[in-house]
Amino acid sequence: MASPEVHHLFHRSIADHSFSADRQTLAVTRDNNVELYNRSGSKFVLKDELKGHDKTVTGVDIAPNSGRIVTCSQDRNALVWEPSPSGWKPTLVLLRTNRAATFVRWSPSELKFAVGSGACTIAVCYFEEENDWWVSKHIKKPIRSTVTTLAWHPNSVLLAAGSTDSHARVFSGFVKAVDPRPESSAWGERLPFNTVCGEYMNDSAGWINGVAFSPSGNTLAFVASDSDITVVYPNGPEQPPRAVVSISMQLLPFMSLIWDGEDQIIAAGNVSAARNTAYQFRVMGGFIQRLNLYRIVNHIACGETSMDGNWWVHWNQRDGLDLENFEKNPL
Repeated sequence: MASPEVHHLFHRSIADHSFSADRQTLAVTRDNNVELYNRSGSKFVLKDELKGHDKTVTGVDIAPNSGRIVTCSQDRNALVWEPSPSGWKPTLVLLRTNRAATFVRWSPSELKFAVGSGACTIAVCYFEEENDWWVSKHIKKPIRSTVTTLAWHPNSVLLAAGSTDSHARVFSGFVKAVDPRPESSAWGERLPFNTVCGEYMNDSAGWINGVAFSPSGNTLAFVASDSDITVVYPNGPEQPPRAVVSISMQLLPFMSLIWDGEDQIIAAGNVSAARNTAYQFRVMGGFIQRLNLYRIVNHIACGETSMDGNWWVHWNQRDGLDLENFEKNPL
């Protein structure tokens, strides 16, 4: 197994980060700014800073194809950054929210992005060609508390959201101006904006920390503050789910998760420093089975950065166990 790479960036908490598609650029939040690091040999070297917010930056995401960067902040704003001859040029997004923005992610089509907030709303943002600016439509009901996490469906229309009201929900984020009509799926057939396609409560009323669709989009998984992992199998439009399966872990809560194929999940989070920080689960036949625990791998979209400012990368090695004390702080 290859040795892990450890890159010390700074002595600050890291709220969010994002890799470029080629893994050569790393965007990291630092207080009110976003720092851009480029890989140079075996190191990541600071190349640029994005300065446009006046409060803590809470989210950053690099669009894989266009390379555009979107950021959001406690200042209630979002900015879209595009490269120009004079550097990165920010464009203000009309979020129309009166509370801090908490989370942001591009849709797979890169024509839209979604911003969660403390105002019990999700702003689905898209570029309006006629007026040459980014505008937003709000998903509100039935969200009753701060939105903590978001994940797009592969069709760029459905949007999963987790919040501090202990619910994971699936909404339609269909915007007629930019989206082709979506095909029918297990989540629904007709999907006008703000349609609630699914609503699932954590059994112990824990905050939802992470949500993720499987690669096909036909299954949803989420992790919560009670250390549960839950997997939802939808059963068609306006039907109760075919199955909702949960597994409780005797660990500190996971903060995020990704799917590795249609039947495996990798989750990471506030695991004790005496244990590794990523767990692998198999999901099949209505059961969840814990398989292995690993060091963080570079393509896990959950907590690859820690509160001590260290960056941990273990390049695509998931072929064995390693129980060393590795991570030192919550992810």
